[in-house]
Amino acid sequence: MSWKIDPSHSQITFSVRHMMISNVHGRFESFTGLVDFNEQNPAASSVSVEIAADSINTRDAQRDGHLKSPDFLNAADFPALLFKSSRVEKLDDSHGKIYGDLTIRGVSRPVVLDVEYAGMSKSPWGTTSAGFSASTKLSRKEWDLNWNVALETGGWLVGDQINVSIDLEIVKQPEQQAVS
Repeated sequence: MSWKIDPSHSQITFSVRHMMISNVHGRFESFTGLVDFNEQNPAASSVSVEIAADSINTRDAQRDGHLKSPDFLNAADFPALLFKSSRVEKLDDSHGKIYGDLTIRGVSRPVVLDVEYAGMSKSPWGTTSAGFSASTKLSRKEWDLNWNVALETGGWLVGDQINVSIDLEIVKQPEQQAVS
C-alpha cells in the first residue's frame, strides 16, 4: 500500500559536535518520499526519500551557506540526498530496523535506521495516517565530507559523527482503480 510523507507533520534533523565541546543542531526543510507500508507484514515494506540539499537549516545563514558549498553537500552539483531501503526487519510490534543506501554527493553507503512505530490513526478528514520515529549515527567521512579545521587546543572544529533523527507521519494514498 502506497503512503506519502506528510511534510507538515514530519521532520529530518541532525546534530554534530562543534569545537568538540557543544552540539550544533539542524534540519532539512524540504523532503519528499513514498513508503510502501505493508500493515500485515512490515518486513515487506519499503521506503524512498529525497531530501533537498539546499534546504539545510542550522539557524545560521553563513554556516548554512558553507554547508551547501562544495566543502560539504555541494548542493549546486548534487541537489538531493537520497535514501532507498533494501530491507525492513521487524523486531517487535513497535520496533524495527530499516536497512538501505544513503546517497550524498553521488556517494552511496549502507545505513541502518532504528525505527519505532507509533501507531495508526484516522483523521477527521477521512484519511489514515501512521507515525514513525527513526534514528541513526553516520560518519560524515564515509561520504567524503572531510572539510575540517584543526583546533589549537587539539581536536577538530567539526565532529565526524552525525546524529540523525527522523519523525515521519505518512498518509495512506487511495488505491488506483484498474482501467478495463
